[in-house]
Order: sequence, then C-alpha cells, then structure tokens
Amino acid sequence: MNGGLKMKKYLKNKFALTDSGAKDVLKASLNCFVVYCLNMMPAFLLMFLLDDILISNHRSNKFYLIFAISSLVILNLMLRVEYESLYNTTYKESANLRIELAEILRKLPLFYFSKHDISDISQTIMSDIEGIEHAMSHAIPKIVGFLLFFPIISIMMFTGNVKLALSVILPTVLGLGLMVVSKKIQIKGHDKYYKVLRDNSEYFQEAIELQQEIKSYNAMRLMRRFLYQKMEQSEAVHIKEEAKLVTILGFSSIFGFLSLGIVILVGINLLISKEINILYLLGYLFAAMKIKDVVDASKEEMAEIFYLSPKIKRIKEIRDFDFQKGEDVELNNFDIVLKNVSFSYDEDTRVLDNISFTAKQNEVTALVGPSGCGKTSVLRLISRLYDYDEGQILIDNKEIKNISTESLFSKISIVFQDVVLFNNSVMENIRLGRQDATDDEVIRAAVLSGCDEFVSKMEHGYDTVIGENGTKISGGERQRISIARAFLKDAPILILDEIAANLDVENEKKIQKSLNKLMENKTVIIISHRMKAIENVDKIVVMKDKKVDSIGTHDELLEKSQVYKKLIDNSKMAEEFTY
Repeated sequence: MNGGLKMKKYLKNKFALTDSGAKDVLKASLNCFVVYCLNMMPAFLLMFLLDDILISNHRSNKFYLIFAISSLVILNLMLRVEYESLYNTTYKESANLRIELAEILRKLPLFYFSKHDISDISQTIMSDIEGIEHAMSHAIPKIVGFLLFFPIISIMMFTGNVKLALSVILPTVLGLGLMVVSKKIQIKGHDKYYKVLRDNSEYFQEAIELQQEIKSYNAMRLMRRFLYQKMEQSEAVHIKEEAKLVTILGFSSIFGFLSLGIVILVGINLLISKEINILYLLGYLFAAMKIKDVVDASKEEMAEIFYLSPKIKRIKEIRDFDFQKGEDVELNNFDIVLKNVSFSYDEDTRVLDNISFTAKQNEVTALVGPSGCGKTSVLRLISRLYDYDEGQILIDNKEIKNISTESLFSKISIVFQDVVLFNNSVMENIRLGRQDATDDEVIRAAVLSGCDEFVSKMEHGYDTVIGENGTKISGGERQRISIARAFLKDAPILILDEIAANLDVENEKKIQKSLNKLMENKTVIIISHRMKAIENVDKIVVMKDKKVDSIGTHDELLEKSQVYKKLIDNSKMAEEFTY
C-alpha cells in the first residue's frame, strides 16, 4: 500500500500529473504489466506441446483446449481493460491539466507574461499537454509495466539456468542502457527542432498580422521566399535529428538480435554437455524472442518519455511561479499614497526611482512627462499588475502588497488606450465590467458612456457580435465600450491611460462628456499627452528620467517647472502643425 502511494507520488512529480492522473497512470501500468505476463502464455502453451512431443508427457486435448481458450479470453479481457485505462482516463487528465494551468495563469501577475513569450505559453497549454496525453496513453504505462515485468521474468529465467538467463538478459540490458546513455543527445536534438518550429510559428504569425504592410510594399514574393527558406531549414534539422534517433534505435536493436544468437550458441553448448534438454533451449529462445519484441517497442516509448522532459519543465515552471499574496480586506478610504517607490522590469534597468506623491479621493491627478519617463509603470504598480521593488504604495493606509488582488481589483477600474474586445455581443463585452450585472444595468452604463448612440443603429442592437477585438466597429466606439465597462463596475478608483490618443476630435468630445460623469466622487489618475485636457485637474505630477520632477496645479507648474513648460510648448506646436 505504501509502495503504491510512493509510486503514485513519483509519477505525479516526474510527469507533472494531477493526483487523479497519477492514480490512473499507476492503474494503467499495472494493467500493462499483467498484459505483458499474459503475452507469455502462448509460449507456455507451446512449451507444454513440445514437452508432450519430445518428452512423451501426454496431456489431454481438453487441457490444450481449455488452456488456449482461457488464455484468449483473459488476454482479450485484459486488453480491453488496458485500453480503457490507457486512453479514456488519458483524455480526462489532459483536460484537467489544461484547466489547472488556465486557472494558474489567471492568477499569475502581469509581469510573468512580460517575461515569457505568449506563443510559448500557448504551446505549453496545447502542444506540451498533448505530448503528455500521448505519453500517458502509450509510453508511460507500458514502460512502467515493462520495468515491473522485466525483473520478474529475469528472476524466473535465472532460477532455470544462469548461463541462458545471462544470454537473454545481458544484451537486453546493454540495448536499454544505450538508450539511456543517449538521452541527452535525443533531448538536445528535440529541443533544437522545437526551437526552430517555435521560431517558424512566430514568422508565420508575423506574416499574417502584417499583411497590410506586406501587400502595400509589394513584398509578398519576398516574404514567401523567406518562409519557404525557414521551412526548408526546419525540415533539415528534423531529418538530421530523426536520423540520429534511427541510428541509436538501430544500434540498440542489434543487441536484441545478438541476444537470440547468444542463446542459440550457449544453448547448443549446454545441450552437447547435457546440462539442459532441448525443451529448456526452446523455452529460453521463445522468452528471448518475446522480450526482444517488448524491448523494441519500449525503445520508441522511452524516446517519447525522454522528449517529455522540456515539456514537463515548462509545465512545472508555470506551476511553481509565485502568486501575488495578500488578504481580502475591506477598503473605505481611497487616497493612494506612493512613498519612495522604485521598480525595474528586469534586474538591469530601473524604470522608476524613488517616486513619491498622493492621489486623493474626489480629486483628479494627472501624470505627465516625456515618453519613457515611467508614467504607465506607475499605473501598473497602483493596480498591482506588477509589484514594486522598493518603497510603499498605500490605499486606506494599507500596503497594497498585503491586499489580495481580488480585493484590490474590485475597487479599481482601468480604461486603457488599447481596448481589448471579444468576438461576442456588445452586451457581453460591456458586462465584462461586472459579470453579474443585469441587462438593464448594462444598458444604463451604455447610455452613460454614449454607447447607446451607435448601438441603437445596429441591426441586432446589444446582441450584435462585434468581431474579433471589435473589428466591426470604429476606434471611438471601441473606446466608449471600454468606458461603459468602467461605468458598470463603478469602482471608487479610476485609472485612465491615454484613452484619447487615437481618437478624432468629435469622438474625443463625446468620450470626455462621458468621462466627466464617470469621474464624479472617485480617485482618478490620468495619463495624457494632450496637455490642454489636463489643465483643470486638481493635481499634476510631472515626471522626468524615472523620477518626480515637480507637483502642483497647472498655474503653479508654469511658474516652477521647466519640464512642464516644455511639455506645454511642444503640445502647442503639435496642435499648430500643418502639412
């Protein structure tokens, strides 16, 4: 019982399985072991027959009939059980793994995704788990079953005749040893091919996303040639690595044939010296043939398990990444205080250096400064999409690192410059702001944000599907849906990140009207490059070179901040520019 638990734990850790998956694999392995044992029954039947013929032990026809039928029935039954355990449970486990990883990814902080390629994450959820799924249904149980079967059959052969046993077992062990020794070579080759495939996937994705640019510059032929070249290179790598594997498998298989030859040579010598009879020789020869078949099949399965190593590593990396910690708390005051906050996206490059300011409740605070000064990074830290390295950020005198992300996000609405919409109805895209909202509440938010103006003209109204990322509506309409989400959520903290950057004047006016309603009685933090839009806010924080340069109102900053005056001058020049 204890051994079974240890084995289950080993399988779970080794192959990144869930508890139920490890349990199912253990069951499947035991079934495979039984099938391996039952596969020896035809050899035993033949041994009995030869025993009758050569040694004149006369067994009845009934014995052979019962033995043969029983073997077939039991083997057929076990094969069906094996199929059930190998395949049906496998698909359940792959679904469980994908759900588990999706749930983990949902909880991971944004900075995890900034440090990991999205295509790699997608590859892990789909292809890597598919690899584990296939290994569960083919390789893992059969290899584990073989590892249980081989010692037992070896002991049985050693009890019969040591020399013949060594003739069978030694070449088999050497063949398997060659597979194990070549593990690094196989994994290295597989990783190389995987990297090439991933790079090719990114090239194809880029070619699809940049169709407009490719066609406008008449670069289709050039791109096609480039992609063909990359595909040829990947196939060359694939063929080379497959050739290595075939060579390793070929050399390993030689030991299987060597085993048969050695058994015959040793057996003939033992026959001559009358140490054994012909039945012994035939029995060991049958055993060698059967073991060779099993081992040959196991070698490919071993190679498949070797290839799992990088897949399992990627899954474990996601599982082992630290979640953002914190407690569920009730927040009553929504002043946001930054004290000496410093932050880096990586170890080498500091993005914010000793930032301090307060954004008060019922006030609008604007962050301004040259591009790259760290404004957006401040917003990401306040909303805890990232965690700061040094200093403190307080809301209601509580450090946000000690507040759970669920508690914090429930009090924050963010309207981004780049709105993300789903290929769903207008109604459901707005409802993202508060998923338990009624249809009437969604429509009210849409009216407040100005969405109702264009939704009412749509054929299906709020049930209109707007396409992938809102391709069927304009940029201004997409932005108003984002604002409608914020209205629906009605969180006490509102963050606006360059929301008017890509809008025309008419849409900006409509959205500004909606925002004036939305910002009432809230802690509002704005980033805007349009200096005219923030002249009347309660507080302006001027940033430069990752630090706070100065803080004040528009009039105060015109008096004391050269950085602010330069921003105002540049903004006026941009507004006056003509083609």
